[in-house]
Amino acid sequence: MGIAGLNVHGQLTLEVQSVPPDTPSDAVLYVAGNFNGWAAGDPQFALQSDGKGVWRLEFSPPRGRLEFKITRGDWGTAETLADGGFRPNRILDFDGAARTEALTILNWDDLTDGPSSSTAGPGVTVLDSDIHMPQLGRDRTLRIYTPPGYAESDKRYRVMYVHDGQNAFDAGTSYSGEWRIDETLDSLFALGDPGCIVVAIDNGGEHRFDEYNPYEHPKYGGLEGDAYVDFLVETLKPWVDAHYRTLTDRAHTAILGSSMGGLISLYAGFREPETFSRLGVFSPAYWTADPIFQFIQEAVTSAPMRVCTVVGEREGPAYVGDVVEMDAAMTASGLKTAEYWTAVHADGEHAEWYWAREFAQVYGWLWADAEWSTASAAEPRAHWPFDLSWSEGGLGVQLTLHPDVALEQVLHVELLDPDGRRIQMTDGWTDSLPVGGYGPGFRVVRLHMQGGIIWSRGLPSP
Repeated sequence: MGIAGLNVHGQLTLEVQSVPPDTPSDAVLYVAGNFNGWAAGDPQFALQSDGKGVWRLEFSPPRGRLEFKITRGDWGTAETLADGGFRPNRILDFDGAARTEALTILNWDDLTDGPSSSTAGPGVTVLDSDIHMPQLGRDRTLRIYTPPGYAESDKRYRVMYVHDGQNAFDAGTSYSGEWRIDETLDSLFALGDPGCIVVAIDNGGEHRFDEYNPYEHPKYGGLEGDAYVDFLVETLKPWVDAHYRTLTDRAHTAILGSSMGGLISLYAGFREPETFSRLGVFSPAYWTADPIFQFIQEAVTSAPMRVCTVVGEREGPAYVGDVVEMDAAMTASGLKTAEYWTAVHADGEHAEWYWAREFAQVYGWLWADAEWSTASAAEPRAHWPFDLSWSEGGLGVQLTLHPDVALEQVLHVELLDPDGRRIQMTDGWTDSLPVGGYGPGFRVVRLHMQGGIIWSRGLPSP
């Protein structure tokens, strides 16, 4: 599982050759990327200063597409564009050969006023005072979105709790791009969605990895995930329910996040099913928490749930393979196939632009069974485009395409084992997939559709 499955070879040297003139003289620079769990102040990824204005780090990352940024120890001190605007992730295609990459830092997030104006919409409020987290002994900023017309009505609304709140609404506060959740929900509201309150919790900077991981990672830490979930359930939700017009029951409460935030969202939902029933899981970093698979497999899921997962093939085989394995774990836990939906996108990357693009689809599917689900062109299909069953004797998988899906929309049908290994793949549609010498057992079937969309669905053992 995880990043350990990638090939590691030659040495990469990152060399920061220029920094802004107001950079503190005692600054320590770090690299955070998809090779270290995006830990912003990891001592093992600190660049060494030569005392003459150059910082270097030599390490051996996995081969493939590397994405990273330079920080001074936390995401509040990440590098930006010269005008203080959001700087996209640096991208480096590393083939395993030794190389040196020269870098120039144009500006720092905490040493600039940032973009000229906020991109947050009128429905977003940043609370004047941070909320205290007694379980962790810290304070945290909350950003809360209320739907159009909230102040003029007495209606109660469903609630979605979102991690990495800096990135939810505002490019001016984001360290890696914004999700445009407020703009998306405003648009859906105009099309008939009943509205949703979004409680976005800022991450803890240097504590992010620890707070979003209930388990210990030998290299990056963790172990504060349970305390963070305790904060959500025991402190934050009661406060939100007391101060906003919410629908307080589990059926109207969702939790959502990406990467480490996706990990803690799934964990929170299965640990606290009486609180959360709808889980949005974007590009989950399961590789940081191997015990999560056994935890989910052994979890009791008698109450109805909806779990929506999206992941991109450009994030690497570790992310996709772990998501397939988690589908198997959820099925083993008793979760019905209709209660979880997993989509793999050919162009998906571990980046905010991808999660922002998929947010509307995930949101729509999570609430598609609600009595007031969105009825609009923006809402995704509330059902799978195909059904699965075992043939008699368990010697093959039978597929049925829904009548509103044209055959020519299907480019490939792929059959995978529980570890994500391909058993076979067809060109075009087929209604039967023999399992061959593999015999019966949990399988995953993926439909590759036009437009780069991939539908993934698990089939339990017969």
